[in-house]
Amino acid sequence: MKFEALMMRSLLIAGLLVCALVMGAMVSASPDTVRLAANDGGKLLAPTVCAMHDGVVCPRADNNG
Repeated sequence: MKFEALMMRSLLIAGLLVCALVMGAMVSASPDTVRLAANDGGKLLAPTVCAMHDGVVCPRADNNG
């Protein structure tokens, strides 16, 4: 019985450790876009040319409606 209790306790500790590491990684993560926006001085990160020329996905500037 002591072996099973030891195994269950070690499994619980391992699970808690994995959860703590995942939460720590999520809290301390800084995506590339956030770092680029913070260090870039407000430059436009989006493309200025539309890849889809159908007028639906990227509306044209000359459309008035």
